[in-house]
Amino acid sequence: SGFNSIGHMDTMSRGRHHIGHYKEGEEFIQNVFHVLSQIFTGKEKSNLAICWLQYEISKVIQCLQAKKKKKLKAQGRKSKKLAKNFLKAAENRNNLSLWKLYAYLEWLLGNADDSRKVFDTALSTAGTGGLRSAQLCSLSLLYAQLEVELLDTIEGAVTSRAVHILTKLTENGPYVPYSGQVLPVNVLKARKTYEHALQDYLSRTPVSDQDRVNDTDQLVNLVGCYALFQYLTVGIDAAVLIYTQASEKLELSDSQKCENTGENSGILNFSTALEAVTLLHTNLLRFHMKMSVYPLNPLREALTEALKRYPSNQSLWRSYIHIQRKSHSASKARRFFDSVTRSTNSLEPWLFAIQAEQMRKKLTEKIQRADFGEIHCTIPETGLTNRIVALFEHAVQSENGTHCPLLWRMYLNFMV
Repeated sequence: SGFNSIGHMDTMSRGRHHIGHYKEGEEFIQNVFHVLSQIFTGKEKSNLAICWLQYEISKVIQCLQAKKKKKLKAQGRKSKKLAKNFLKAAENRNNLSLWKLYAYLEWLLGNADDSRKVFDTALSTAGTGGLRSAQLCSLSLLYAQLEVELLDTIEGAVTSRAVHILTKLTENGPYVPYSGQVLPVNVLKARKTYEHALQDYLSRTPVSDQDRVNDTDQLVNLVGCYALFQYLTVGIDAAVLIYTQASEKLELSDSQKCENTGENSGILNFSTALEAVTLLHTNLLRFHMKMSVYPLNPLREALTEALKRYPSNQSLWRSYIHIQRKSHSASKARRFFDSVTRSTNSLEPWLFAIQAEQMRKKLTEKIQRADFGEIHCTIPETGLTNRIVALFEHAVQSENGTHCPLLWRMYLNFMV
């Protein structure tokens, strides 16, 4: 068409082709990173390396989603080379955030054993901060989450590698790689340690705003590790209880903070922590539903409550649409979308409402166009096109929608 996107806009598809990373856009972004890496020093340079590696990982994920094996191989080689070069630099050798991203990259590329080696190396060299170290908790949480995804069943998970990682985190000693078993006595000790650590964090009154920021970050990681540990050793209800306790405490702190309107920096932080805890909670419920028979209602309630509070969280909307696809009745979801779009200026609810209707339309057409045997239209939907056009019209009239190129392009795309 003569136009190039800078970077990528992966929400649109043209026929069979997905709009990917354009050559010119990619060159521009790489040039920016190279120029900045020569200007920055110290902490800023490390932060830039983290951003750069996150960007490389996003391209790997895109190749995985598009199922492009050749491209994935080439992209994987480039990204790994970059990650290794970062970790060779003296200032990055003990940077756990970079080690974490490198291990995650190896995992995405399907190299589980290499990824485990990276995780184990990072944990072994990280020292003995235990539950007091936010970075160590964050690293252990990701490692355990990835290991849990490999499990076929939750039964017998008590002796799994994930439980070993979460147990070792509480021991404050040097990390020892998994040898195939976890002692029951260590599991009991770990549970007590988690319990006391969580109570300490929930009852603590931070001295300064910086303490408050560090505490809320650490609380999210601690809650994630403890809840996953309880899920693997006791069950889903025990894990949900941890999330509920933490959310109630954060809501209380958030409302107290809002009353003292003079201190704005903290309000944002409690709210961000609460959002992160909510996301961990809903992700665990979704995972558990894949693993075993579990009612849909707890997840639906958790998502609707969370989305009223955080209407611009895309991950929560994706989960909401995913569970609504299983329902043949669209009216409840439509009423919910309608109530959220009325109460917020965020554009996400409009975009996801449109996406949900477009998916419904696609499904209906697929069923109605079945060209064999007797056709039963299982979802008797009419007027979906008009409904989608009406949603687009309302969305582009909203203040944010008027200035959103993506929305206009989706509207044009739909009309074509």
